[in-house]
Amino acid sequence: MSTDREPITPSSGWGVAHLILRACPDEGSGAVIQGALRAFTEADPHNQVRAFSVLGGRADLGVMLVAPDLNHLDIAVKGVTAGPVEVAYSYLSITEESEYRATEDDERARLAALGEDDIEAMVAEWRERIAHYREMRVHPDLPVRRLLCFYPMSKRRMGDDNWYALSFDARKALMMGHGTLGRKYAGRVTQLITGSTGLDDWEWGVTLFSDDLAALKEIVYEMRFDEVSARFGEFGPFFVGIVMDPADALERSGLL
Repeated sequence: MSTDREPITPSSGWGVAHLILRACPDEGSGAVIQGALRAFTEADPHNQVRAFSVLGGRADLGVMLVAPDLNHLDIAVKGVTAGPVEVAYSYLSITEESEYRATEDDERARLAALGEDDIEAMVAEWRERIAHYREMRVHPDLPVRRLLCFYPMSKRRMGDDNWYALSFDARKALMMGHGTLGRKYAGRVTQLITGSTGLDDWEWGVTLFSDDLAALKEIVYEMRFDEVSARFGEFGPFFVGIVMDPADALERSGLL
């Protein structure tokens, strides 16, 4: 991978690309893809790849790429798509921290409502935990799980169901409840939400990691009943795959 270009790094967050590919084994070997992914991960220790064999018949191979330098991301995407594949779907986004994050005052109020005694000590523990969570949202260390689910989504902007016509406080209250529901799946599902407003056709990309296909279905289904999704959520296509080493994913797709 060429390193002679000035890095293009966002002021906050890292670039993320999802590629959903149809294999064309009659057109050549996937060695070029394997080489592109190897060069990508060697170019920067923060560059990360998750390759997966797409379940179902809409595609064969999926690749998720994360990089601080957009040059690295662009070169890797072009290196992968130069191989014997057709792009069935692609998505560009950026890691970001949620604008609806809880404050220390929010946490104090929650603990007081629960009748806790040593609130300040608990807030100190919360502060340390939430700092790590926020860091992982912006500079993630992608989990190693057996399954990956990706889908894009937006917030509805129609009539009385216009998310952006709500006040910030109203939106924050709804998202806090939405997040509480998602935390029920801690340990079973890890999620990475990346922003794409102005970058792609939807407003967010959601990547779920799990070892249990049923857990992926359950979390999406249960969240559909939450007002954030039921009233304001709009969803794009869903892609699910078995995560594996890139060479194994290429071999399963008939490209090695």
